Amino acid sequence: QVQLVESGGGLVQAGGSLRLSCAASRRTFSIINMGWFRQAPGKGREFVAAIRWSGGSTYYADSVKGRFTISRANAKVYLQMNSLKPEDTAVYYCAASDGVVLTSNPEQFDYWGQGTQVTVSS
Repeated sequence: QVQLVESGGGLVQAGGSLRLSCAASRRTFSIINMGWFRQAPGKGREFVAAIRWSGGSTYYADSVKGRFTISRANAKVYLQMNSLKPEDTAVYYCAASDGVVLTSNPEQFDYWGQGTQVTVSS
């Protein structure tokens, strides 16, 4: 099955930037879409952004539109996060889907990474 490994999290001040990376391996030919989700303490998993593995189409949550950019190069997916806010603090997860629809529904994603912590201080 697909294996996903995230990196790039850390502590940053409000207004700063971070870039998360997600390396995909094993059976990557089965991936149709990739997504980033996040989960803050005491909250459910929230959609952040998604991209077609083949490139082109992207999809963003309203809360990050204009600040975050998802991209793909080779077997990696990136999340460039600019103008970070304290409310962006969460564990960020990379996910892969073999479904046809580019979706924000976490239940449609089949494979998940272990997560990387992003903390934004005010």
